Amino acid sequence: MELIVSIEEAVKYMRYEMDDIDETQADDITNLIMAAQIYLKNAGCVLTKEDEMAKLAVKMLVVHWDENREPIGETNKLAYGLQSLITQLQYCY
Repeated sequence: MELIVSIEEAVKYMRYEMDDIDETQADDITNLIMAAQIYLKNAGCVLTKEDEMAKLAVKMLVVHWDENREPIGETNKLAYGLQSLITQLQYCY
């Protein structure tokens, strides 16, 4: 699967520095990017490298999943802004 968001873009959006990311963390972030793309595709979204909204949705999902790793917690719904992006990606193309 071709990634529409590079690991460097994701790390920058996560407010980390690439120099601070080890190989295991890089693999985890890459897996989060792939999972976000699959999640959005399964939701009916059209994803292209040229679509900044699609890239933003992927980055927002990566951050959301990185910050909410626990299976149980207070964050059981996606942020409104992310849900709005997903809806637009589903129906605007």
